[in-house]
Amino acid sequence: MPKNSPLPNGAKYLQLRRLAKRFGDLRVLHDLSLAIDEGEIVALLGPSGSGKTTVLRLLAGFETPEHGEIVVGGDDVTALAPAKRDFGMVFQHYALFPHMSVGQNVAFGLKARGWRSETIGARVEAMLKLVDLPGFGPRKVSEISGGQQQRVALARALAPQPRVLLLDEPLSNLDPSLRERTRRELRAAVRRVGITTVLVTHEQEEAFHVGDRVAVLYRGRLEQVGRPEELYAAPASRFVATFVGRGTTLAGVVESLAGDEVRVRLDNGREGAVVWSGVTTDALSCGQEVELVVRPEALGCVAPDRAGALPGRLVERRFTGALSYGVVRLTSGVDLEVMIDPEQSALDERLFVARRDRGPRPRVFALGDGE
Repeated sequence: MPKNSPLPNGAKYLQLRRLAKRFGDLRVLHDLSLAIDEGEIVALLGPSGSGKTTVLRLLAGFETPEHGEIVVGGDDVTALAPAKRDFGMVFQHYALFPHMSVGQNVAFGLKARGWRSETIGARVEAMLKLVDLPGFGPRKVSEISGGQQQRVALARALAPQPRVLLLDEPLSNLDPSLRERTRRELRAAVRRVGITTVLVTHEQEEAFHVGDRVAVLYRGRLEQVGRPEELYAAPASRFVATFVGRGTTLAGVVESLAGDEVRVRLDNGREGAVVWSGVTTDALSCGQEVELVVRPEALGCVAPDRAGALPGRLVERRFTGALSYGVVRLTSGVDLEVMIDPEQSALDERLFVARRDRGPRPRVFALGDGE
């Protein structure tokens, strides 16, 4: 397909097709495929060693895949050198030149790409205005804060009008107090430009705040891609269910099945067993051992005679602002995280916990799924 030719209807702007990569005997990516719309922000989320940084390095051209393709706007860029891909990148440590002014840093990529000197000044000022740093051009890099340095790095990456923006843990060096504000500023600036963006992060809050969609990676495989709400409420695997958001895993046995509805018998030690229901995408059978992952807001403290109530004692309370969480230690020894009213619950108090009518439905997975 010729460069810059129109895409077929419905085609994705950035496509990663069955990318695989190994370092020696270690395979770090397994046939990973991902399609991204033009102007979309996608966050790659996963623990250390999941492969997310390798994906970003393959996109940038710093690594070569074992096999697979990277296609941008209909152009196969898999074999192109980094400088020829026309991508912008913000590194984890920003990589600003300390001997240059803020304006000179932003102008650096423009000069390297042969922009005319009479147009560079206006472009630099436009980019600094875009990231809410108008008039900062003459300042030294050492004279501005970490959050401002992050925005200068973003302005420098956006100045040459790249086709794709790559962000490598761009907020990891900021103090926690600065991260929330800088996340908002980062997303707003990228949104104003409308550029297709791939963000790598291990911080769920950052991925959920900045990304339109989030791609969860684990051991070199793409576990699930979706909006943050989808990942939280309908995780496709046990790993996604336990990695994204808060939740408790309970062991049980399938008692009955009706479509995707599963009734699970939960052993609660000396107190006997109770039955809770959940939903699944796995092929299960009656009597099969399973794990049920339940979100804290789907649980509540109830009267002792409530059907399906599990007895325990409150062993921990955590105030988080609008919500409060408690840890109830069940008779079986399992710690169950529950939303609580701190005014009505005292430590070591005996409580009974059951499913609430609202909140995400528990997800049921075959024992060992996603590991």
